[in-house]
Amino acid sequence: MRRTQAERDAITIEIGYALCSAAFAAAVLFGAVAGPALLFSLPGTVEGLLLHTGLVLAPVLFLVRVASVLLRFRMVSQPRQSGRTEPDS
Repeated sequence: MRRTQAERDAITIEIGYALCSAAFAAAVLFGAVAGPALLFSLPGTVEGLLLHTGLVLAPVLFLVRVASVLLRFRMVSQPRQSGRTEPDS
């Protein structure tokens, strides 16, 4: 099945939205978790723990956000099955 230009544009916009919103969410999470370690003088262990936790959680959140946005878009944009009638027709 060949996609129309409008469908390709919608996919492109959705991918851009998924990437931008995921980057923003990951940056906010990293700032919330690792920010105190960067702003305040904390003990070495706590500072290292906060930085490493932020560095692990941010990419995980990024991937989860991208996947959830694109999967939700895929579910919404599924074409209706041909041959089926509308319930109110």
